[in-house]
Amino acid sequence: MTAYVALLRAVNVGGTGKLPMTLLVEMCASAGFSEIRTYIASGNAVFISPEPADVVKAALEAELEKYAGKSVGVLVRTADEMAAVAAANPFPDAPGNRVIAIFLDAPPPGDAIAGARHVGKEEMRIGRREIYVRYDDGMADSRLVIPAAKTGTGRNMNTVSKLASMAAMLAATANS
Repeated sequence: MTAYVALLRAVNVGGTGKLPMTLLVEMCASAGFSEIRTYIASGNAVFISPEPADVVKAALEAELEKYAGKSVGVLVRTADEMAAVAAANPFPDAPGNRVIAIFLDAPPPGDAIAGARHVGKEEMRIGRREIYVRYDDGMADSRLVIPAAKTGTGRNMNTVSKLASMAAMLAATANS
């Protein structure tokens, strides 16, 4: 059994893509997952599954498509992978709400940062399957566009750390 974190794209952001977290729990159960938990109303779920990550991703995306009538992107990480994302934060001295990890399905291309547009005071670094962005002045006024991150989804480091902790607790119970 593996503990996973699922990160949904464009859910409950800016008033679009509304999805009650109770319904997300039901969808995860329908997909065959257990010990399901959600964290804040922005499409974060932590659960246990015996299936590999690609099967987990496909199952949850199928459930979401039935609900939304269109494709909803899901990014999946194991408990260990989520912990590694938190540990690899290249801006550890910045407030957690000023650094985001943009989760991708594959490693970002080598030119991901060079291809960014409207770069102001933001700093960017490449991770394994993430792009980290530090917003010293916050995200609200940023005009930063990272084309390589178009199909990804971002979470601030406070959320990443909380999800990593939740997944680690589930992993510990699943393996005991």
